[in-house]
Amino acid sequence: MQDPRLLAKPPVCRLGCLVLIRNPRGDVLLVDPDYMDGMILPGGSARPNEPPHLAAARHLHEETGLIARLTDIVAVDFTPADRYLERLNLVFDGGTVPDTARITVPPRHRSGLLGARFVPAPDLPDVMAPSQAARAAEALAGRTLPVLLHGQRAA
Repeated sequence: MQDPRLLAKPPVCRLGCLVLIRNPRGDVLLVDPDYMDGMILPGGSARPNEPPHLAAARHLHEETGLIARLTDIVAVDFTPADRYLERLNLVFDGGTVPDTARITVPPRHRSGLLGARFVPAPDLPDVMAPSQAARAAEALAGRTLPVLLHGQRAA
């Protein structure tokens, strides 16, 4: 039986839902947020009770205009708490988009983004923070985990 005191104050954890999208050459789509140094994979936090794969798809669409069906996780990255918040980031495989795919970034005042572009995989460490580049490299390694909702494969 679980100790009821453990449920009285649950831990604070941010669930990050990110997407790895590539073009036919294998370049990785990154967004450039104005609130931090370096580029990052598209994505953001899940809302309460929002399935992570749907949160990742929502953020991808809001940030780039792209629509993707996300069914596999390609990296899991846990970041211990800093001052108050621990983070669990899931990176979903968004597949490959054709060169003709149109990337549309909302205006900076609405999105907090300076832009988006495809970056060759070897150049990721040059444009991303070390932890972000390591997360992207792990996602590029090609291992996948299925998305499950209550023990069932997500559709």
